[in-house]
Amino acid sequence: MSIMSAIALYAIIWFMTLFLVLPFRMKTQGEIGEVVPGTPSSAPSDAQMWRKAKIVTIIATAAFVVIAGIILSEVITYAMIEKITRGPR
Repeated sequence: MSIMSAIALYAIIWFMTLFLVLPFRMKTQGEIGEVVPGTPSSAPSDAQMWRKAKIVTIIATAAFVVIAGIILSEVITYAMIEKITRGPR
């Protein structure tokens, strides 16, 4: 795996994890009862993005190590995936 492939893989895993973690522990302005004028009541009152970014980085790094390890050790190869997805001929 080249360095650019590793960076792309990590970025994909990081953003997928971010989208999974974003809704956790989110309180809307409507739930809190303090709606800022000009915003919908469903907008988050405190997104805690730095905390979520730290959590996402930890989870994504662990997932990347596992996935990169599988790729580099060739437990699963491109030929195996191609054989499975190609179907009967």
